Amino acid sequence: MRSATYDLTTSTARADALFASSLQRSDQPTVAQVHGAIAAALAAFGIRGCAARVAQAYGDHPETAVQRMRWARATVTRAGVTHASDGVRAGSACGPGLRRAHLSYAA
Repeated sequence: MRSATYDLTTSTARADALFASSLQRSDQPTVAQVHGAIAAALAAFGIRGCAARVAQAYGDHPETAVQRMRWARATVTRAGVTHASDGVRAGSACGPGLRRAHLSYAA
């Protein structure tokens, strides 16, 4: 059975990557640190891996996952993470050996 295709936006993928990163709200990260954390998480896990980590966190600790995702989404928006330097681009392959998706990790 084939899995459903999800229409992820680049901001959603970036928020997932920030969520999956080791960066913490208490670090009071700079814009450069946010960009770096997103790029590092995408390099380590890929878009689908970041999404899987988000899903796992919601399953294991939903009360803290909600707070972390709110922070991640707000931080991505505030940091103006809208350019491709962090490794996310629309409309290409997800990475080596992965099926095509709406967003991808740019190697």
